[in-house]
Amino acid sequence: MSVHAFDVNVADFAAKVLRASEEKLVLVDFWADWCAPCRALKPILEKLAGEYGGRFLLAKVNSDDNQELAAHYGVRGIPNVKAFLGGDLVDEFSGALPEAQVRAFIDSLIPSPAEPLRLAAQEARAQGDGGAARRLLQQALQLDPAHEASRLDLAEASLDDEALDEARRLLAEISEKARQGGRAQALQARLDLAASGSGDIAALQAKVAAQPQDLDARLAYGNALALRREYRAALAQLLEIVRIDRGWQDQAGRKAMLRLFTFLADDPAQADLVREFRIALARTLN
Repeated sequence: MSVHAFDVNVADFAAKVLRASEEKLVLVDFWADWCAPCRALKPILEKLAGEYGGRFLLAKVNSDDNQELAAHYGVRGIPNVKAFLGGDLVDEFSGALPEAQVRAFIDSLIPSPAEPLRLAAQEARAQGDGGAARRLLQQALQLDPAHEASRLDLAEASLDDEALDEARRLLAEISEKARQGGRAQALQARLDLAASGSGDIAALQAKVAAQPQDLDARLAYGNALALRREYRAALAQLLEIVRIDRGWQDQAGRKAMLRLFTFLADDPAQADLVREFRIALARTLN
């Protein structure tokens, strides 16, 4: 048995589980001698406790001998594994899961070793040192290549520094699950905007004024305005594309508006503007 796995009971549960979970993840395995699934799960948990080398603790509770404790935590069937962090019950599972699923459960709860570097990078960015922030985030990903939060932070820092190729690579590397998240979608929208919003804004404005039907110029102008954070003017230009020709270039005007809506979704200050132009777009398409 690993030194990171031990038996607990009512008398020492507060010290060995609740207080210990202030420092690291503690898994509590409620089991019993007569339970065959418990006997299947126990060696998996003990193996992982040893393999993880103290990154989490395994506390084992004989539910027959500690019925009051089992009842307090709502144990209705065993094996029942409950996860504690910060003194609180944060997650659980029941039944003898295969090792891969138990490992995934643990990994979802253990703080990544990359997290301190990520927090240091946030502080560097807040102080205006984008270069230091990017270096710290690169180090974080070397420690934990699967740390999606660091990857997204690095993509955002790269966008801040106009390192578009790096941002594009980082966003392409995130998991499918992370790709569906609002932050990843907003960063992708920002990248698309940065890639399409380059150009001399004064020249684009003049071209649109001289040739109102030049939708390529109007799209470039709208994207350039958005890149300069002139969001109302940008949305007005994109909406005008929809009004002139809603099907132009596979509905490029509508798609550009939706991309900008996604980009602005996490900014509460822009909520009224987004709502206004969503309504305007809907009315134009009807």
